[in-house]
Amino acid sequence: MEGDKPLTATLMCTVVAVDHTHLCYRVCSLCEKTLPETDKNNNTSSSSSSSSSSSSACKYCNAFNPVSSNPKRLFRVLMSIASDTKVFVVVMFDRAARVLFGCSADEFFDFAKLHPFSAETAAKALEGEMLRVTLSKPKNGNAQHQRVVSVVPLRSGFRPAIENLRELYG
Repeated sequence: MEGDKPLTATLMCTVVAVDHTHLCYRVCSLCEKTLPETDKNNNTSSSSSSSSSSSSACKYCNAFNPVSSNPKRLFRVLMSIASDTKVFVVVMFDRAARVLFGCSADEFFDFAKLHPFSAETAAKALEGEMLRVTLSKPKNGNAQHQRVVSVVPLRSGFRPAIENLRELYG
């Protein structure tokens, strides 16, 4: 029965693949509500981080703050992981993704603007990493994937993706 399954589970796994096309999303810097993207191709490798205040205005808190603040980005990383019994897709949000990427989503986005293939390179660098992850079931009934609540790299020489990218790109 569905109610008998635990809400969280911790397991050892290997990263099989990381979707590098949409690693982050924009939120209001005040209330952290999700903001619409300025265009359909807004991802870490092709979009500009600057936008007009009218396109970054938050409809939720704009009434309380007439001077619209700049939006910020948070990680939302879709990845395939393999346990000892199966391969499945999970989603990793900002707090957990910062462990693997070693920086904020805004920092990674700005780096990716200067180095267009860095998102793809970071995804390739993370493939094969052994991790201990804690997964939780989504709270939203429409969500398709389990969430990574926490992540611990198991390799003693693990370096976050941004460190490898800075060394590679100079």
